[in-house]
Amino acid sequence: MTPERSIPNALTIAGSDPSGGAGIQADLKTFSALGAYGTSVITALTAQNTLGVKGVHPVPEDFIRLQLDTLLDDVSLDAVKIGMVASREVAETLRDSLEARRPRWIVLDPVMVAKSGDILVDNVGIAAVREVLVPLADLMTPNLPEAAVLLDCPSPATRADMEAMAPALAALGAGAVLLKGGHLKGECCPDLLITPDGTRWLEGTRIATSNLHGTGCSLSSAIAARLALGDTLPEAIISAKRWLEAALAESHHLDVGQGHGPVHHFHGWW
Repeated sequence: MTPERSIPNALTIAGSDPSGGAGIQADLKTFSALGAYGTSVITALTAQNTLGVKGVHPVPEDFIRLQLDTLLDDVSLDAVKIGMVASREVAETLRDSLEARRPRWIVLDPVMVAKSGDILVDNVGIAAVREVLVPLADLMTPNLPEAAVLLDCPSPATRADMEAMAPALAALGAGAVLLKGGHLKGECCPDLLITPDGTRWLEGTRIATSNLHGTGCSLSSAIAARLALGDTLPEAIISAKRWLEAALAESHHLDVGQGHGPVHHFHGWW
């Protein structure tokens, strides 16, 4: 008999969301929904709900290091997803620990711009992501405003703009980039996969829903989960996009809050 494959371990490094739709909570739900065992290192506590963020309490850098190193002392990780990081000290801590005991896959979701358009991190934090974390990542998953912040340029408005941005994004040093086109107008949500072999369009359907809280967190953690399960990078992205589309389409079954609700992470189970 062929030995049964063990369940892979995935780690999310991100902030906490009490409403459960984004951040650590969304990532852990996503890992579980897709068949990976989820672990976490918390970088910030937030006071937020579906209507917005009321406060952020960063976890001290030395305690983030203790969380991560203690976990790595014990647990073998197949994939790591990194969310919002607001300081150079934290970015360097993550880089040092993960380079010393590097997992097979590192996915970076460079959370820097809120859905309102507000910039969430200062220039020092943006530089830390660009200079410290992007070169660490096997895959970076910016949306259009985040890519514009990383490159200090206008946000793309067309597919041609996205293609024109590809060389500069690749030059930042990540192994690959998934430039998410959800901010474009139209019925489609095209994403552009940028790798050393070139670019590839990955089409997606725009789902008519206001339940968009945590979509970026959930997509990046879904990609990490699929990579941990053994998919190639293109396979992982395509599978994660299909899962997220279904989670958005089924989100009307949830009744969470008065604002932008979460996606239905467990649509395949409940």
